[in-house]
Amino acid sequence: MMWKISRRLFLFLILVFLYLPILILAVYSFTESTNIGAIRGFSLDNYVTLFTTPELTGMIAGTITLAIGAAAIATVLGTIGAIGAFYSRKNMSAFISTLNQIPVINADVVTGFSICVLLVVALHISKDSYIPLVAGHVTLCAPFVFLSVMPRIQQMDSSIYEAALDLGATPFKALTQVLLPQIVPGIVSGFALAVTLSLDDYFIAMYTKPATFDTISTYVVNATKGAQTTIKTALWALSTVIFVIVVLVVLAANIRALRKESREGGRRAE
Repeated sequence: MMWKISRRLFLFLILVFLYLPILILAVYSFTESTNIGAIRGFSLDNYVTLFTTPELTGMIAGTITLAIGAAAIATVLGTIGAIGAFYSRKNMSAFISTLNQIPVINADVVTGFSICVLLVVALHISKDSYIPLVAGHVTLCAPFVFLSVMPRIQQMDSSIYEAALDLGATPFKALTQVLLPQIVPGIVSGFALAVTLSLDDYFIAMYTKPATFDTISTYVVNATKGAQTTIKTALWALSTVIFVIVVLVVLAANIRALRKESREGGRRAE
């Protein structure tokens, strides 16, 4: 009995530490308060400021564009790497998988600084071209796409690709019409993870971004160092919007998975 109570209490404390700060920000985002501590009257001014200030809307649009673009490139590279590793010889496959682990384990600050040194210092590629920034985010995201796709490839029949070739399909058709449909869930989850990682990144963006460009993470950090009060409180609204979107996406994904499982269970019963 005590063990059950302890487990539930521990779970409750974890949930409190995870979600209470976000809920506090959400509450204050609907008030006229300029500091956390005293709640003033209800107001939607923070949300009006968030969606009508060109500086904020431009920053959000740029961050989303960067995240989707970098995630798309990372998804292509990560998927190709996973397929190549799976169909390579055992030693080569182990070598590729080991190389893929390095960016995952490596600290983001080291990755960002290394890319800056390589592209900006050694190759003289200007940060204003956005190439170092995109390259940094692709480097960050591609290994996680690899890790998302590889389990799906390992679950399928390894001979399905060769069977398609034996039946007359070209290598490209066998890849696009036979192999890729089998691993679509892994590709989609890898893309979603890549978008999340890109949106969340701070250190790589700080080392590689142009001086006139800010992502959400870099803007939020800089905003705490002297931005106008209206901008700071509008960021509370931004945090709330991001949290609500994440919750809705997770709920939609879980509901879809439950419905799919229910349909499959019904088919088996029949």
